[in-house]
Amino acid sequence: MMHSTLRDATTTNKRSCGTLKETLKNYENILNNIKRYVPLNEEDEQQFISIVRTTKIKRRQFIVQPNFTCSHQTYVLKGAFRSYFVNDEGMEYTIQFAIEDWFISDFNSYVNQSPASLFVEALEDSTVQQIAYEDVESLCDKNPKFERFFRLVAQKSFTFSQRRVLSNLGKSAEERYLEFFNLYPSIIQRVPQYALASYLGMSPEFLSKVRKRLTTKS
Repeated sequence: MMHSTLRDATTTNKRSCGTLKETLKNYENILNNIKRYVPLNEEDEQQFISIVRTTKIKRRQFIVQPNFTCSHQTYVLKGAFRSYFVNDEGMEYTIQFAIEDWFISDFNSYVNQSPASLFVEALEDSTVQQIAYEDVESLCDKNPKFERFFRLVAQKSFTFSQRRVLSNLGKSAEERYLEFFNLYPSIIQRVPQYALASYLGMSPEFLSKVRKRLTTKS
């Protein structure tokens, strides 16, 4: 009877380990993203995935809208998104694109827990993993690894934004397009021309002319 009980316990442990590995596999991409910044052990991983929610988003669906507080950070598991601002005249200005393995949000709204000023829209049918502000704050209080991760991500985002502003101020339209093309060739194939044009600070018609000139040169 004792041997039977031991065998049952061993089988249960094996099943538990197998279930945990299967569960972690569902979060493998986002965990690998974090591990680029900080090392994680199994306990860290379990702490993190306990606050992650996986959601499917339809093309043209919004996950953030102006005047509503952005309560989540969103990791793109599959698909493509853009964030954009609309001014009083109805002009759209694309702020960010995000494809697989990128985070996207209205970060000002998220960090300050204040009303958003951006739209964040799915450009494709997508699958995302979201983490709520309150859960992130609680996790960071318990585990300094995650506080470091989110701080480094915020610093990287700030650096990227500054670099983009300087590029828009100091480079020609062709130079901006070529820079984006060289850095993110896969994004160019997946986003609408009007969205790319607004990101690069030009009209769709002018972007078409830039592309045509560059095609002629090559």
